[in-house]
Amino acid sequence: MKLKWICGLLLLTAITVPSLAQISIYIGSAPPPVRYEQRGYAPGPSYIWVEGYWAPQGHHYRWVAGRWEEPPYEGAYWSHPHYDHYQQGWQLHEGHWDHEDHGNGHGDDHHDEAHGHDHGDDHGDNHR
Repeated sequence: MKLKWICGLLLLTAITVPSLAQISIYIGSAPPPVRYEQRGYAPGPSYIWVEGYWAPQGHHYRWVAGRWEEPPYEGAYWSHPHYDHYQQGWQLHEGHWDHEDHGNGHGDDHHDEAHGHDHGDDHGDNHR
């Protein structure tokens, strides 16, 4: 009986504890230059433009077109996707919505990037 309880507890722990390991995909060649896209009109006053980007597909890149999106909550901003170069190759850091008070002053470099301030780590991604 005690063995079943211990096994159950271990299984529950394995399910509820987030994984520390993440799978990273690296591509040997740099992404192509960012494409210019004509934005058209925003569908509403609260919409923002989410720029297109090159997404990894196998050992190549495919273009994901830009689009208008409405922020999911008040104070949200779009943190654009970008690539960084590592010894293993180029890795995409996906775009995501974030809070204006991200980290309460911590992580200001991340906040600045999302607002169009280039810190030189985008490798081919440019801000408009």
